[in-house]
Amino acid sequence: MTPPPREHRVLRAGDEERLERFLLAHADTTMFLRGNSRRAGLEYQGERFQAVYMAALEGEEVVGVTAHTWRDSFILEAPPPLVEDLIRAAVEASGRKVTGLIGACAQVDAARDAFGWSSIDTILDSREILYRLELDALRVPRQLETGEHPCRIPDEGDVELLTEWQRGYFVEALGRTREQAREQVMPETFLPAARDGSLFLLEAGGERVAMTRFNTKTPDCVQVGGVWTPPPLRSRGYARSVVAGSLLHARAAGATRSILFTEEDNLPAQRCYQGLGYQVIGDYALVDFAEPQEI
Repeated sequence: MTPPPREHRVLRAGDEERLERFLLAHADTTMFLRGNSRRAGLEYQGERFQAVYMAALEGEEVVGVTAHTWRDSFILEAPPPLVEDLIRAAVEASGRKVTGLIGACAQVDAARDAFGWSSIDTILDSREILYRLELDALRVPRQLETGEHPCRIPDEGDVELLTEWQRGYFVEALGRTREQAREQVMPETFLPAARDGSLFLLEAGGERVAMTRFNTKTPDCVQVGGVWTPPPLRSRGYARSVVAGSLLHARAAGATRSILFTEEDNLPAQRCYQGLGYQVIGDYALVDFAEPQEI
């Protein structure tokens, strides 16, 4: 049987079920797409978490999608041969430049090759290991079980410290300058994230020692990101405890699975996550261009 012809079009309100069917078939690599589309919908007005969702469809079924986000970056989930046409169609619809790429390595590589972006200057160019954990297999650190390392939801008194820490994370992990980190990390975002159950703080000996957050989540799955321990406090098991504490909160709220990714050369982080029970399932890439790119 001849397959139906493929078309490209922007997804709108009413297309949520069609998109979700596709994303669930690629659940491990689509947490940003699933979380953002649930949180902000499919219509684009330039607000946080919104995007222009350009889909390739065969008949009524989505076979690939790109999201041109409010940050002008692209989140990809499409077979590599479809990536170029989807990005072109999305930029034609959005009228905006491109500041970066997020997705499985083969898809990001396909985009960079298609548009000549493989050798341009970048702020961040990271190939990552993708991990998954079924939360019923979580290995809880002893210090967390005994209460030696209590993990809690932050409150207003923690905002100043969390702002300082996340700015440090932006510099160290995301390649931002200190000035860029000050501009991009907004203190007013922390309490909403805490109230949403997406931000966690670890204490040891009465002192605050580590933080983590879910950079996106759905009812069934949480994606860990922004894990940070100040340099003088590292190698004491704090990162492992704070991540485990956050996952216990998520499991109690009904989540059954967790996804995260970390740099290929970050061996301490890999040992931390594997110690919690995470298993390698693939790869991921994060690219931020030094200057916005036109197509």
